[in-house]
Amino acid sequence: MDAIINLQSVSKTYRVGAQDLQVLKPTTLQVGAGEFTALIGPSGSGKSTLLNLMTGIDHPTGGMVTVGGANFGGLNESALAKLRGKKVGIVFQFFQLVPTLTSVENVMLAMDLVGEVPRRERRKRAVELLEQMGVGAQANKLPSRLSGGEQQRVAVARALANDPEVLVADEPTGNLDSENGAMVMELFASFARDGRTVVIATHDPQGRDRYDRILNMKDGVLTEIGRPVAVKEVVNA
Repeated sequence: MDAIINLQSVSKTYRVGAQDLQVLKPTTLQVGAGEFTALIGPSGSGKSTLLNLMTGIDHPTGGMVTVGGANFGGLNESALAKLRGKKVGIVFQFFQLVPTLTSVENVMLAMDLVGEVPRRERRKRAVELLEQMGVGAQANKLPSRLSGGEQQRVAVARALANDPEVLVADEPTGNLDSENGAMVMELFASFARDGRTVVIATHDPQGRDRYDRILNMKDGVLTEIGRPVAVKEVVNA
């Protein structure tokens, strides 16, 4: 299985006062096409840092990150944002919907920023994605008029707007009740079954059997646990 996400000796260090704080030890990791991967670990363990490096939201102190063959290093912020929007769909714990835009406009905005989908097709595609997520009836509502579960499904539709190869979610069920959380997790599982690469950070994954791999982050060190489909390389220096 070809690697879609490829981290080579990637590390991250922050300057805190007069000291350097290494939140991610040098890590080499390959995630294959169509893999459904859970990243677990307590708060402060480095999970969000690793996801931010995978998605190009943050830059590594050392090493190289490639996604879908594209090197996220050496690009200016404008070029990186466009490449990220094309390659990676991101779902946040707190939804991050634009409060002054309707559901359909939030999804269309993701297409507007990247420019891959022809302008005349954007609204139609946005409506279709909302319908696939089960919130088509909420297309013309502002986020404030939606429940938490509906907002998260709109956020998932937005992440799919540019048909990315990779979906990355940081605690996507953290603000949902158990019923809506299970519904959102099943959506991600279905994306992986359809061949999309999905990486989800969570404190404690429910239904571990649904994942192809489970990675554990603790104190900036990544290890692989659970029942991986095949042995993949996870190395910490």
